[in-house]
Amino acid sequence: MLDHFDLKGPNGSHKCLVYELLGPNVPDIIDASFPNGRLPGKLAKIIAKQCLIGLDSLHQLKIGHGDLHTRNLAFAMPHIDNLTEEKFIEILGKPEVGYVQKRDGKFLEAGVPEYVVRPASYGNNSWILAQDVKIIDFGESFLHTAPPETLHTPLSLRAPEVIFQDHIDYRVDLWSMGCMLFELFAGQSPFDTFLITPRILVGQIREMATDELPERWQDQLNTMNTGDVMATETVGPNSQEWLEEVYFDGPLSPDLTREDIVRLGQIIERLLRFEPSARASARQVLDDPWFNE
Repeated sequence: MLDHFDLKGPNGSHKCLVYELLGPNVPDIIDASFPNGRLPGKLAKIIAKQCLIGLDSLHQLKIGHGDLHTRNLAFAMPHIDNLTEEKFIEILGKPEVGYVQKRDGKFLEAGVPEYVVRPASYGNNSWILAQDVKIIDFGESFLHTAPPETLHTPLSLRAPEVIFQDHIDYRVDLWSMGCMLFELFAGQSPFDTFLITPRILVGQIREMATDELPERWQDQLNTMNTGDVMATETVGPNSQEWLEEVYFDGPLSPDLTREDIVRLGQIIERLLRFEPSARASARQVLDDPWFNE
């Protein structure tokens, strides 16, 4: 946080927090700069390592993020720190303002904003060469002394203990990190994101997991919506097989070796464990030599 101030207006006094300006998130960069839908392997490893460093720092402070996914990883823009306002506007463009009007043509009530501003477009993404990312959006974050009853992480990245309404702690982030590692390198989530339901998701997780569903969750599994088709009716690939299939057998040209993907798969397997206590910590994953090769 760089600064803070109070803003008084027709709707009362508001506490405003000033943070550094960050660029687009990872999916936006992929859409703008990598039309094949996948990050280069070297860049994916840099982003993954930085995210793990940030996550380890949070967990050392006993903070859970609670909503970790690629849209909450934003690129830094270090080159703008010393720009003049004129040069800054030249890079991001002049703000587009739209004035608010009532459909019946009458005056706006007190407290209704007079105008809205379109979000900036980043245009030329040459500044991505900085390769620095920050974890953002702490709206779901929590202290270990006050865990939430549930979280609203996107379903395909949601830890099993959230789905089964079990006790939640910072280790939900480790599950999400495993899913995100798969997505950063393979270009897609390890689990379905379209028309997914908790029951279908649990079935897919059971296909790929290396440990068994804890007995304490079995009754809840049995009472889940029976209208869904269980993914376990047919045996699918495990997480390593699926990662290799997506990475090597798809339409995109691989730029990492098979050994790289095997070692990445081993790291992901250490994170995607049903039992939270069995998951590798962010620090343990960071200590894997693969991230420094």
